[in-house]
Amino acid sequence: MQNFETVKVDTDLLILGGGMAACGAAVEASFWAKKNGLKVTLVDKAAMDRSGAVAMGLSAINTYIGPNQDPADYARMVSNDLMGITRDDLAYDVGRHVDESVHLFEEWGLPIWKTDENGERHDGSKGMTPLKDGGKPVRSGKWQIMINGESYKWIVAEAAKKALGSDNIQERVFIVKLVNDKNDKNRIAGAVGFSVREHKIYVFRCNAAILAAGGAVNVFRPRSIGEGLGRALLPELAEGADDVSPGLGMRDVDRREDLLHGRVGADGAERLARLGLDAPERILAGRFAERGD
Repeated sequence: MQNFETVKVDTDLLILGGGMAACGAAVEASFWAKKNGLKVTLVDKAAMDRSGAVAMGLSAINTYIGPNQDPADYARMVSNDLMGITRDDLAYDVGRHVDESVHLFEEWGLPIWKTDENGERHDGSKGMTPLKDGGKPVRSGKWQIMINGESYKWIVAEAAKKALGSDNIQERVFIVKLVNDKNDKNRIAGAVGFSVREHKIYVFRCNAAILAAGGAVNVFRPRSIGEGLGRALLPELAEGADDVSPGLGMRDVDRREDLLHGRVGADGAERLARLGLDAPERILAGRFAERGD
């Protein structure tokens, strides 16, 4: 077996992941890091341009509140849709801040559909008034707005790359282990991974870490029972790779839909059985038992 080179990287903030969450964290963190002389490093197992759940683009942004709707109504909708398996404070925070992110996406070049003064729809290529200046989006539902989203992820990744600088990005590096501080087992001090293209092992040392690798579902025990448990897909069936480890505090919760791109409803157990998978309720009960919940 060919010898592997060991590459050591020291940084102040280590961001693990390259999807929408990681790119957003990179933009925000870099803004504050530069003001304080700190270093931010992002590591992605693939290529940022097409990494994550939005890799192939979207035709709509799922949440845009706008000036005429209340974030509290959005939080209630989320709770009702997921039968109470939610953190209402997190959903409300999304509702309060999501519009600012959408405005940034538009500034970065994301084309958003608009309606004119006559109510006629125009696709995002027409260059109408930006949303932050009073532009009226075309909605595909109460909360969704239409976009020309083929390059959605590429646009956001480009902003993250500009914020970080190429020297602070490691692509095609697969992280396999988070490392705790030897003096404080409740603190993450780094991560270890390997290149998927070269014979290299990477050792990252950091003062703080953000894990944005997807799949962080069912971290909080649901308040409901029965069919509702199937509405939140557990990590065994998700494509993400988040690791809930000591030293990483949860700030948001991801939710995914099932393998058939539909929710696990009343017939969820039957459909999963046809795939040779156990029912979500039984798997979740086992996971809670393992954690002592």
